[in-house]
Amino acid sequence: MATSEIKKLVLAYSGGLDTSVILRWVRDFYRCEVVAFCADVGQADETAGLEQKALQTGASKLYLEDLREEFARDFVFPMMRANAVYESYYLLGTAIARPAIARRQVEIARAEGADAVGHGATGKGNDQVRFEFAFARLAPELKVVAPWRHPQWPFRGRADMLAYASEKNIPVPVTAAKPYSMDRNLVHVSYEGGILEDPWREPYDDMFRITVSPQSAPDAPEYVEVEYAGGDPVAINGERLSPAALIERANALAGRHGVGRADLVENRYVGIKSRGVYESPGATLLLHAHRAVEQLALDRATLHLRDSLMPRYAEMVYNGHWFAPERDAMQALIDRTQQSVSGVARLKLFKGGVSIAGRKSPNSLYDLELASFEEAGAYQQADADGFIRLNSMRLRALARLGRCKPEGGR
Repeated sequence: MATSEIKKLVLAYSGGLDTSVILRWVRDFYRCEVVAFCADVGQADETAGLEQKALQTGASKLYLEDLREEFARDFVFPMMRANAVYESYYLLGTAIARPAIARRQVEIARAEGADAVGHGATGKGNDQVRFEFAFARLAPELKVVAPWRHPQWPFRGRADMLAYASEKNIPVPVTAAKPYSMDRNLVHVSYEGGILEDPWREPYDDMFRITVSPQSAPDAPEYVEVEYAGGDPVAINGERLSPAALIERANALAGRHGVGRADLVENRYVGIKSRGVYESPGATLLLHAHRAVEQLALDRATLHLRDSLMPRYAEMVYNGHWFAPERDAMQALIDRTQQSVSGVARLKLFKGGVSIAGRKSPNSLYDLELASFEEAGAYQQADADGFIRLNSMRLRALARLGRCKPEGGR
């Protein structure tokens, strides 16, 4: 891409080392105007002083926008209706934030009359595809600048970038003392790189930001009630809250009991295995609460169908296919299953663990008379004779033919 092709670029900007260096390098290399955009998706105090930093680094202006409510409402809650978990542990906090950021970045680029958008994701990671798949779907006319993949990008690593920042008087965080990379939003805090690249090495306990260690958690359990309506959480302990406020409250409650830490070696979309450490206290609490209400409100076939789709749905979110038609189609099915998922879950938090202590729903399919071992009720136990006989016919046929002899069957 010739440098003359870009006149104005909107850069996804956090104020960290990478995007600070990228901001200046892009401005100087392309000789273009750079508009910085930072989406507040729950980074807490990380956005303090960002405008002065962006302008000092070379941006013409900074858009700092609070997207917490729309992030929670339009992205996190739909994902949570699917109970999406990637590779058994990862609750997709970073993955789900990228389409939310990209959507607003495209809107700003169009409002600014920009001809390009940019990001600071590396060529080894997942975020590059998450951003660029979103750009391709929402604004294919915009050029995309990904400096880490540019053939003339001069930096090999953090040391080179720190030296450049010092040379150009770019204000950046003191990163030499932080031997890992961190990303924070409403759903989680993630950590990777540095000391964590050794999968045998245990993380420092003081690394964690929003959870106490389970050993230091209170010695008495705490009970929490989460109310659901149509598949979405609407209240905690009887207090109705907005989507973002509810996640923040769940983070505070579960975090003080050490709930929601995960350490995994995951398979990135680009084919690399990567070690990531996550703390997702609120999301973990809400996953268990949602499951509890679904146990009452969903029939077996619907629940099992939705659960069979979850790994594929989680993979789509992880791989950046949020705006793809297949995710839209799957979301429509999932949302249809959630219409009856209303009720209250009672959860017990204790020393890093969360367990279901009770659940109730106005749409409960649970029938005590049928379920009880004490009373026969409307269930005729003799009916099970025919049920078993019909469902075991294929097994009897196999036995007669001597086929597929089971292990241990002698």
